[in-house]
Amino acid sequence: MTFNGLLIANRGEIAIRIARAATDLGIRCVAVHTADDAGSLHTRVADQAHQLKGRGARGYLDMEDIIAAAKATGCDAVHPGYGFLAERADFASRCAEAGITFIGPAVEHLALFGDKSRARAAAVDSDVPVLPGRNDAVSLESATDFFDNLGDEGAMIIKAVAGGGGRGTRVVLNRGEIEEAYRRCQSEAELAFGLPDVYVEAFIPRARHVEVQIVGDGHGAVTHLFDRECSVQRRYQKVVEVAPVPNLDEHLRREIIEAAVRFAGNEDYLSLGTFEFLVDVTGRSGVQPFVFIEANARLQVEHTVTEAVTGVDLVQTQIRLATGESLASLGLTDPERFSPRGYAIQARVNMETIREDGSVRPAGGVIRIYEPPSGPGVRTDGFGYAGYQTSTAFDSLLAKVICHSPEPSFPAAIQRASRALAEFRIDGIGSNIPFLKNIIAHPDFAEGRVHTRWTDEHLIALACGAAS
Repeated sequence: MTFNGLLIANRGEIAIRIARAATDLGIRCVAVHTADDAGSLHTRVADQAHQLKGRGARGYLDMEDIIAAAKATGCDAVHPGYGFLAERADFASRCAEAGITFIGPAVEHLALFGDKSRARAAAVDSDVPVLPGRNDAVSLESATDFFDNLGDEGAMIIKAVAGGGGRGTRVVLNRGEIEEAYRRCQSEAELAFGLPDVYVEAFIPRARHVEVQIVGDGHGAVTHLFDRECSVQRRYQKVVEVAPVPNLDEHLRREIIEAAVRFAGNEDYLSLGTFEFLVDVTGRSGVQPFVFIEANARLQVEHTVTEAVTGVDLVQTQIRLATGESLASLGLTDPERFSPRGYAIQARVNMETIREDGSVRPAGGVIRIYEPPSGPGVRTDGFGYAGYQTSTAFDSLLAKVICHSPEPSFPAAIQRASRALAEFRIDGIGSNIPFLKNIIAHPDFAEGRVHTRWTDEHLIALACGAAS
């Protein structure tokens, strides 16, 4: 089976990434864009560009218009990338009704993992540890009762049931913060996902964010392509990612990977998926060393670092699985064949500047100079170019700088990433490149002492360049 045409239901760097992967497979690609996004580089990379009816992000969220665009351009497959419609079970169902292949997980997996509380319950059924919490949407009163039962030193985190990307998430450290945090999470969740429901979990004050790349063919075969470190986050948004996780106990690494594979296998998972965990680094005795937090049923922004260290093209893998190929036919049944070579680091270059007080200022305008880094082991996935008029209607991500060193030395990868970021020239708009350089240069980053709150705790020092 092959596709007559692939419509890419996304924009920017990920749309370009998908177009290149599909074109290399000999598949015709169609890009979509809104009227106010016609200048985006992804419209020039595909074989054809089709204008949607809407404007801004809403245009890319119009399921019926996307399906109509696929039919109008003769496409029998849709790749949603990440964000927008990527994790919408209702969109995958509409594609199936229209005779269009949705390149991604099965509808039932999108529905399961799109509901974070259901996913928690499914993890427990697979004997995968989770944080103490409530598996269903909670009222304010129920959230307060849960907090009260955590004890004097307890803390909790409120999360959107349909969440992702840190939206609809707040940490509560004392009882007086609960109502405001609850209301804000509900508001953010409804705005971002169309559903205000939230749930609660106990909060680990010091935790590393470790995720496992899962691949399944929907025919009973599930495997993994090892792990990634995603602890460097600013307000729950990932900033820098690494594969594999540096300075992690090997026994613990194997336990986490085995838990992810067991969970995905019990669900007969199809396509790519990222199973995410927290590793407790508080030093407390008697605690569960790791817990499952969520699974993202889609291509991940940081898929690039896994590609770099394993040599597996994840986007092409996703497309080929959607045509009905098996893991065996793709040669992916034995993960040891793809054991990571060295380390890879991804830094997210955003159109924003970090002020010396730690506040974030959105940046925009016309890019006058755009010269991404290159050279051995350096890859830049971006959509900037000289003369491009940026838009505040979309996410601030402009490019991802991915640096790989095949040496079994994390400092070697850090050195390469530092060099690449120093070479990146952007003029006309502000960016967070100085902030990224300071993160990578910090000794805590090199020595594996980062955790999910590390960036926020060091925000002013990192913004000022004082790595201490």
